[in-house]
Amino acid sequence: MNPAEAIVFTLGALAALGTLLAAVQTVVVPRAERSLLVRFVYVGMGLLFSVAARRRKSYKARDALLARYAPTTLMVLPIVWATGVIYGFSLMFWALDVRPYRAALVLSGSSLTTLGFRETQDLFSLLLAVVEALIGLGIVALLISFLPTMYSAFSARETAVALLEVRAGTPPTPEAMIILAHEAGALESMDETWAEWERWFIRIEETHQTYPALAYFRSIRSDRSWVTAAGCILDTAAIMLSTVAVPHSPAAPFMIRSGYVALRNIADFFAIDYDPDPSATAPITVRRHEFLATCEALRQAGVPVADDREQAWRDYAGWRVNYDSCLVGLAAITSAPPGKWSSDRPSPYHRLPLFYRPLRRPLPPVLHKLRRRGFGPERRR
Repeated sequence: MNPAEAIVFTLGALAALGTLLAAVQTVVVPRAERSLLVRFVYVGMGLLFSVAARRRKSYKARDALLARYAPTTLMVLPIVWATGVIYGFSLMFWALDVRPYRAALVLSGSSLTTLGFRETQDLFSLLLAVVEALIGLGIVALLISFLPTMYSAFSARETAVALLEVRAGTPPTPEAMIILAHEAGALESMDETWAEWERWFIRIEETHQTYPALAYFRSIRSDRSWVTAAGCILDTAAIMLSTVAVPHSPAAPFMIRSGYVALRNIADFFAIDYDPDPSATAPITVRRHEFLATCEALRQAGVPVADDREQAWRDYAGWRVNYDSCLVGLAAITSAPPGKWSSDRPSPYHRLPLFYRPLRRPLPPVLHKLRRRGFGPERRR
Protein backbone atom coordinates (compact mmCIF):
# COMPACT_ATOMS: atom_id res chain seq x y z
CA MET A 1 0.00 0.00 0.00
CA ASN A 2 1.57 3.27 -1.14
CA PRO A 3 1.19 6.57 0.75
CA ALA A 4 -1.75 7.76 -1.40
CA GLU A 5 -3.61 4.49 -0.81
CA ALA A 6 -2.86 4.74 2.92
CA ILE A 7 -4.38 8.22 3.02
CA VAL A 8 -7.50 7.03 1.15
CA PHE A 9 -7.79 4.04 3.50
CA THR A 10 -7.57 6.34 6.53
CA LEU A 11 -10.19 8.71 5.13
CA GLY A 12 -12.51 5.78 4.45
CA ALA A 13 -12.04 4.41 7.96
CA LEU A 14 -12.77 7.83 9.47
CA ALA A 15 -15.93 8.19 7.34
CA ALA A 16 -17.21 4.77 8.35
CA LEU A 17 -16.36 5.23 12.02
CA GLY A 18 -17.88 8.71 12.08
CA THR A 19 -21.12 7.41 10.58
CA LEU A 20 -21.22 4.50 13.00
CA LEU A 21 -20.56 6.86 15.91
CA ALA A 22 -23.48 9.04 14.80
CA ALA A 23 -25.75 5.98 14.82
CA VAL A 24 -24.58 4.95 18.28
CA GLN A 25 -24.99 8.49 19.64
CA THR A 26 -28.54 8.65 18.29
CA VAL A 27 -29.79 5.22 19.35
CA VAL A 28 -27.61 3.81 22.14
CA VAL A 29 -26.15 6.64 24.25
CA PRO A 30 -28.74 7.62 26.92
CA ARG A 31 -28.30 11.38 26.58
CA ALA A 32 -28.66 14.13 23.99
CA GLU A 33 -25.43 13.59 22.07
CA ARG A 34 -24.93 16.16 19.32
CA SER A 35 -24.11 14.60 15.96
CA LEU A 36 -23.51 16.94 13.03
CA LEU A 37 -24.58 14.24 10.56
CA VAL A 38 -27.91 13.59 12.33
CA ARG A 39 -28.45 17.31 12.81
CA PHE A 40 -27.85 17.87 9.09
CA VAL A 41 -30.50 15.28 8.24
CA TYR A 42 -33.06 16.83 10.59
CA VAL A 43 -32.37 20.37 9.39
CA GLY A 44 -32.51 19.34 5.72
CA MET A 45 -35.74 17.39 6.13
CA GLY A 46 -37.16 20.22 8.23
CA LEU A 47 -36.54 22.72 5.45
CA LEU A 48 -38.28 20.47 2.92
CA PHE A 49 -41.31 19.98 5.15
CA SER A 50 -41.43 23.70 6.05
CA VAL A 51 -41.55 24.69 2.37
CA ALA A 52 -44.28 22.13 1.70
CA ALA A 53 -46.25 23.18 4.82
CA ARG A 54 -46.36 26.82 3.71
CA ARG A 55 -48.36 25.75 0.67
CA ARG A 56 -51.10 24.30 2.86
CA LYS A 57 -53.88 26.80 3.51
CA SER A 58 -55.40 25.44 6.74
CA TYR A 59 -53.70 24.58 10.00
CA LYS A 60 -55.10 21.04 9.92
CA ALA A 61 -53.53 20.45 6.52
CA ARG A 62 -50.18 21.80 7.74
CA ASP A 63 -50.41 19.71 10.90
CA ALA A 64 -51.15 16.55 8.88
CA LEU A 65 -48.02 17.20 6.80
CA LEU A 66 -45.79 18.10 9.76
CA ALA A 67 -46.95 14.95 11.58
CA ARG A 68 -44.98 12.99 8.97
CA TYR A 69 -41.78 14.96 9.49
CA ALA A 70 -40.30 13.10 12.48
CA PRO A 71 -41.26 9.54 11.37
CA THR A 72 -39.98 10.19 7.83
CA THR A 73 -36.71 11.58 9.13
CA LEU A 74 -36.27 8.55 11.37
CA MET A 75 -36.64 6.33 8.30
CA VAL A 76 -34.11 8.44 6.39
CA LEU A 77 -31.48 8.18 9.14
CA PRO A 78 -30.68 4.44 8.60
CA ILE A 79 -30.36 5.12 4.86
CA VAL A 80 -27.90 7.94 5.59
CA TRP A 81 -25.97 5.74 8.01
CA ALA A 82 -25.81 2.89 5.49
CA THR A 83 -24.69 5.27 2.75
CA GLY A 84 -21.92 6.66 4.94
CA VAL A 85 -20.68 3.17 5.85
CA ILE A 86 -20.78 2.00 2.22
CA TYR A 87 -18.85 5.05 1.08
CA GLY A 88 -16.23 4.71 3.81
CA PHE A 89 -15.65 1.00 3.19
CA SER A 90 -15.56 1.55 -0.58
CA LEU A 91 -12.57 3.84 -0.08
CA MET A 92 -10.88 1.20 2.05
CA PHE A 93 -11.55 -1.51 -0.53
CA TRP A 94 -10.12 0.75 -3.24
CA ALA A 95 -7.00 1.28 -1.11
CA LEU A 96 -6.70 -2.53 -0.86
CA ASP A 97 -6.44 -2.70 -4.66
CA VAL A 98 -10.07 -3.44 -5.54
CA ARG A 99 -10.21 -1.55 -8.84
CA PRO A 100 -11.88 0.32 -10.45
CA TYR A 101 -13.68 2.36 -7.81
CA ARG A 102 -17.04 1.13 -9.12
CA ALA A 103 -16.01 -2.43 -8.22
CA ALA A 104 -15.01 -1.28 -4.71
CA LEU A 105 -18.36 0.49 -4.30
CA VAL A 106 -20.30 -2.59 -5.43
CA LEU A 107 -18.29 -4.81 -3.09
CA SER A 108 -18.99 -2.45 -0.18
CA GLY A 109 -22.73 -2.43 -0.89
CA SER A 110 -22.78 -6.21 -1.24
CA SER A 111 -20.96 -6.62 2.08
CA LEU A 112 -23.14 -4.24 4.08
CA THR A 113 -26.38 -5.77 2.84
CA THR A 114 -24.95 -9.32 3.19
CA LEU A 115 -26.36 -10.15 -0.27
CA GLY A 116 -23.05 -11.61 -1.41
CA PHE A 117 -23.39 -10.79 -5.11
CA ARG A 118 -19.78 -9.61 -5.15
CA GLU A 119 -16.82 -11.56 -3.76
CA THR A 120 -13.17 -10.93 -3.07
CA GLN A 121 -10.27 -13.34 -2.73
CA ASP A 122 -7.80 -11.11 -0.95
CA LEU A 123 -7.58 -11.97 2.76
CA PHE A 124 -7.59 -8.38 4.04
CA SER A 125 -10.46 -7.40 1.75
CA LEU A 126 -12.38 -10.47 2.86
CA LEU A 127 -11.91 -9.61 6.53
CA LEU A 128 -13.00 -6.05 5.82
CA ALA A 129 -16.12 -7.34 4.06
CA VAL A 130 -16.98 -9.46 7.11
CA VAL A 131 -16.60 -6.44 9.40
CA GLU A 132 -18.86 -4.36 7.16
CA ALA A 133 -21.48 -7.14 7.10
CA LEU A 134 -21.51 -7.19 10.90
CA ILE A 135 -21.96 -3.40 10.94
CA GLY A 136 -24.89 -3.74 8.54
CA LEU A 137 -26.56 -6.27 10.80
CA GLY A 138 -25.90 -3.98 13.76
CA ILE A 139 -27.62 -1.03 12.05
CA VAL A 140 -30.68 -3.21 11.40
CA ALA A 141 -30.68 -4.38 15.03
CA LEU A 142 -30.40 -0.79 16.27
CA LEU A 143 -33.36 0.26 14.15
CA ILE A 144 -35.48 -2.68 15.33
CA SER A 145 -34.83 -1.81 18.99
CA PHE A 146 -34.99 1.95 18.45
CA LEU A 147 -38.50 2.34 17.04
CA PRO A 148 -40.43 0.44 19.77
CA THR A 149 -38.61 2.45 22.45
CA MET A 150 -39.50 5.71 20.73
CA TYR A 151 -43.16 4.87 20.36
CA SER A 152 -43.41 3.58 23.91
CA ALA A 153 -42.11 6.94 25.21
CA PHE A 154 -44.46 8.76 22.83
CA SER A 155 -47.46 6.79 24.08
CA ALA A 156 -46.62 7.47 27.74
CA ARG A 157 -46.29 11.19 27.01
CA GLU A 158 -49.54 11.44 25.08
CA THR A 159 -51.60 9.65 27.74
CA ALA A 160 -51.20 12.60 30.11
CA VAL A 161 -51.76 15.09 27.28
CA ALA A 162 -55.06 13.40 26.42
CA LEU A 163 -56.14 13.30 30.07
CA LEU A 164 -55.56 17.03 30.34
CA GLU A 165 -58.43 17.62 27.92
CA VAL A 166 -60.82 16.29 30.57
CA ARG A 167 -59.53 18.76 33.15
CA ALA A 168 -58.67 21.81 31.02
CA GLY A 169 -60.58 21.62 27.74
CA THR A 170 -59.27 21.85 24.18
CA PRO A 171 -57.02 23.67 23.72
CA PRO A 172 -56.17 23.51 27.43
CA THR A 173 -56.20 26.80 29.34
CA PRO A 174 -55.33 27.57 32.96
CA GLU A 175 -58.67 29.27 33.69
CA ALA A 176 -60.63 26.31 32.30
CA MET A 177 -58.71 23.90 34.51
CA ILE A 178 -59.16 26.05 37.62
CA ILE A 179 -62.89 26.66 36.97
CA LEU A 180 -63.56 22.95 36.38
CA ALA A 181 -61.71 22.07 39.57
CA HIS A 182 -63.71 24.71 41.45
CA GLU A 183 -67.01 23.38 40.12
CA ALA A 184 -66.00 19.85 41.10
CA GLY A 185 -65.03 20.96 44.61
CA ALA A 186 -61.41 19.87 44.04
CA LEU A 187 -59.73 23.26 44.12
CA GLU A 188 -58.10 22.63 47.49
CA SER A 189 -57.10 19.02 46.78
CA MET A 190 -54.91 19.16 43.70
CA ASP A 191 -51.81 17.65 45.30
CA GLU A 192 -52.25 14.43 43.35
CA THR A 193 -52.48 16.37 40.09
CA TRP A 194 -49.27 18.26 40.78
CA ALA A 195 -47.47 15.03 41.77
CA GLU A 196 -48.66 13.31 38.60
CA TRP A 197 -47.38 16.10 36.38
CA GLU A 198 -44.13 16.34 38.31
CA ARG A 199 -43.48 12.71 37.35
CA TRP A 200 -44.56 13.50 33.77
CA PHE A 201 -41.98 16.26 33.48
CA ILE A 202 -39.28 13.98 34.86
CA ARG A 203 -40.17 11.35 32.24
CA ILE A 204 -40.14 13.75 29.30
CA GLU A 205 -36.86 15.25 30.50
CA GLU A 206 -35.31 11.78 30.32
CA THR A 207 -36.92 10.60 27.07
CA HIS A 208 -36.68 13.87 25.14
CA GLN A 209 -33.00 14.27 26.00
CA THR A 210 -32.22 10.67 25.08
CA TYR A 211 -34.32 10.87 21.89
CA PRO A 212 -34.66 14.55 20.91
CA ALA A 213 -36.70 13.51 17.84
CA LEU A 214 -39.61 12.88 20.23
CA ALA A 215 -40.09 16.63 20.50
CA TYR A 216 -41.24 16.65 16.87
CA PHE A 217 -43.68 13.74 17.22
CA ARG A 218 -47.10 15.35 17.05
CA SER A 219 -50.20 14.22 18.91
CA ILE A 220 -52.84 12.09 17.21
CA ARG A 221 -55.11 15.15 17.14
CA SER A 222 -54.17 18.47 15.59
CA ASP A 223 -55.36 20.48 18.60
CA ARG A 224 -53.11 18.71 21.11
CA SER A 225 -49.43 19.17 21.86
CA TRP A 226 -47.10 18.19 24.64
CA VAL A 227 -45.70 21.76 24.65
CA THR A 228 -49.08 23.49 25.09
CA ALA A 229 -50.01 20.90 27.73
CA ALA A 230 -46.80 21.69 29.62
CA GLY A 231 -47.52 25.41 29.39
CA CYS A 232 -51.09 24.97 30.60
CA ILE A 233 -50.21 22.93 33.68
CA LEU A 234 -47.31 25.23 34.63
CA ASP A 235 -49.45 28.35 34.26
CA THR A 236 -52.26 26.71 36.20
CA ALA A 237 -49.96 25.99 39.12
CA ALA A 238 -48.47 29.49 38.94
CA ILE A 239 -51.94 31.09 39.00
CA MET A 240 -53.03 28.84 41.85
CA LEU A 241 -50.01 29.90 43.90
CA SER A 242 -50.25 33.59 43.08
CA THR A 243 -53.92 34.41 42.56
CA VAL A 244 -56.41 31.82 43.81
CA ALA A 245 -57.29 32.33 47.46
CA VAL A 246 -56.93 28.76 48.70
CA PRO A 247 -54.30 27.20 50.96
CA HIS A 248 -51.08 26.78 49.04
CA SER A 249 -50.19 23.24 48.04
CA PRO A 250 -46.56 22.34 48.82
CA ALA A 251 -46.57 20.04 45.78
CA ALA A 252 -47.24 22.86 43.27
CA PRO A 253 -43.84 24.61 43.58
CA PHE A 254 -42.04 21.28 43.16
CA MET A 255 -44.07 20.57 40.03
CA ILE A 256 -43.18 23.97 38.58
CA ARG A 257 -39.53 23.38 39.37
CA SER A 258 -39.53 19.96 37.72
CA GLY A 259 -41.29 21.57 34.73
CA TYR A 260 -38.87 24.37 34.07
CA VAL A 261 -35.86 22.14 34.70
CA ALA A 262 -37.18 19.67 32.11
CA LEU A 263 -37.98 22.39 29.56
CA ARG A 264 -34.57 24.00 30.03
CA ASN A 265 -32.73 20.74 29.49
CA ILE A 266 -34.73 20.00 26.35
CA ALA A 267 -34.24 23.59 25.15
CA ASP A 268 -30.47 23.18 25.45
CA PHE A 269 -30.49 20.69 22.56
CA PHE A 270 -32.38 23.13 20.34
CA ALA A 271 -30.06 26.05 21.23
CA ILE A 272 -32.92 28.06 22.75
CA ASP A 273 -31.57 30.92 24.82
CA TYR A 274 -32.79 31.49 28.37
CA ASP A 275 -31.54 33.01 31.58
CA PRO A 276 -30.58 30.19 33.98
CA ASP A 277 -30.89 32.55 36.95
CA PRO A 278 -33.60 35.12 36.09
CA SER A 279 -34.65 37.88 38.43
CA ALA A 280 -38.26 37.94 39.59
CA THR A 281 -38.82 41.23 37.75
CA ALA A 282 -37.43 40.10 34.38
CA PRO A 283 -39.85 40.62 31.47
CA ILE A 284 -42.08 37.76 30.28
CA THR A 285 -44.18 37.28 27.14
CA VAL A 286 -47.48 37.33 29.05
CA ARG A 287 -48.79 40.86 29.41
CA ARG A 288 -50.28 42.32 32.56
CA HIS A 289 -53.68 43.00 30.96
CA GLU A 290 -53.89 39.37 29.78
CA PHE A 291 -53.28 38.16 33.31
CA LEU A 292 -55.83 40.55 34.76
CA ALA A 293 -58.41 39.40 32.21
CA THR A 294 -57.86 35.82 33.36
CA CYS A 295 -58.27 36.89 36.99
CA GLU A 296 -61.57 38.56 36.12
CA ALA A 297 -62.79 35.45 34.29
CA LEU A 298 -61.98 33.36 37.38
CA ARG A 299 -63.78 35.81 39.65
CA GLN A 300 -66.90 35.79 37.50
CA ALA A 301 -66.91 31.99 37.60
CA GLY A 302 -67.00 32.10 41.40
CA VAL A 303 -63.38 31.14 41.99
CA PRO A 304 -61.97 32.89 45.10
CA VAL A 305 -59.19 35.17 43.91
CA ALA A 306 -56.80 37.43 45.79
CA ASP A 307 -57.87 41.04 46.32
CA ASP A 308 -54.43 42.48 45.60
CA ARG A 309 -54.18 41.93 41.84
CA GLU A 310 -50.88 43.79 41.53
CA GLN A 311 -49.20 41.50 44.02
CA ALA A 312 -50.81 38.51 42.30
CA TRP A 313 -49.37 39.67 38.97
CA ARG A 314 -45.90 40.08 40.47
CA ASP A 315 -46.08 36.64 42.06
CA TYR A 316 -47.29 35.02 38.83
CA ALA A 317 -44.57 36.73 36.78
CA GLY A 318 -42.01 35.54 39.33
CA TRP A 319 -43.04 31.95 38.65
CA ARG A 320 -43.48 32.35 34.87
CA VAL A 321 -40.04 33.88 34.31
CA ASN A 322 -38.45 30.51 35.08
CA TYR A 323 -39.95 28.75 32.06
CA ASP A 324 -41.20 31.53 29.76
CA SER A 325 -38.40 31.58 27.17
CA CYS A 326 -38.07 27.80 26.98
CA LEU A 327 -41.81 27.24 26.63
CA VAL A 328 -42.29 29.83 23.88
CA GLY A 329 -39.17 28.70 22.02
CA LEU A 330 -40.15 25.02 22.07
CA ALA A 331 -43.68 25.90 20.92
CA ALA A 332 -42.23 27.78 17.94
CA ILE A 333 -39.68 25.11 16.95
CA THR A 334 -42.23 22.29 17.12
CA SER A 335 -44.97 24.34 15.37
CA ALA A 336 -47.33 23.63 18.25
CA PRO A 337 -51.08 24.14 17.71
CA PRO A 338 -52.76 27.26 19.13
CA GLY A 339 -52.31 27.36 22.88
CA LYS A 340 -52.84 30.17 25.36
CA TRP A 341 -49.63 31.89 26.47
CA SER A 342 -47.37 29.38 24.67
CA SER A 343 -47.69 28.97 20.89
CA ASP A 344 -49.50 32.32 20.52
CA ARG A 345 -46.41 34.25 21.66
CA PRO A 346 -43.82 35.75 19.24
CA SER A 347 -40.53 33.84 19.19
CA PRO A 348 -37.20 34.26 17.34
CA TYR A 349 -36.89 30.48 16.96
CA HIS A 350 -38.37 28.71 13.97
CA ARG A 351 -36.29 25.62 13.27
CA LEU A 352 -33.41 23.56 14.58
CA PRO A 353 -30.09 25.30 13.76
CA LEU A 354 -27.52 23.29 11.83
CA PHE A 355 -24.58 24.18 14.05
CA TYR A 356 -25.02 24.12 17.81
CA ARG A 357 -23.92 27.36 19.40
CA PRO A 358 -24.06 27.83 23.16
CA LEU A 359 -26.07 31.02 23.57
CA ARG A 360 -25.56 31.56 27.24
CA ARG A 361 -22.35 32.58 28.92
CA PRO A 362 -21.76 31.63 32.56
CA LEU A 363 -21.76 34.63 34.84
CA PRO A 364 -18.98 35.14 37.37
CA PRO A 365 -20.05 34.58 41.00
CA VAL A 366 -19.80 38.33 41.72
CA LEU A 367 -22.29 39.16 38.96
CA HIS A 368 -24.62 36.43 40.22
CA LYS A 369 -24.64 38.11 43.63
CA LEU A 370 -25.26 41.53 42.11
CA ARG A 371 -28.13 40.22 40.00
CA ARG A 372 -29.79 38.66 43.04
CA ARG A 373 -29.60 42.08 44.73
CA GLY A 374 -31.30 43.78 41.77
CA PHE A 375 -28.24 45.11 39.93
CA GLY A 376 -26.99 44.22 36.46
CA PRO A 377 -28.51 44.07 32.98
CA GLU A 378 -32.00 42.79 32.25
CA ARG A 379 -32.45 39.33 30.80
CA ARG A 380 -31.70 39.26 27.07
CA ARG A 381 -34.90 38.68 25.06
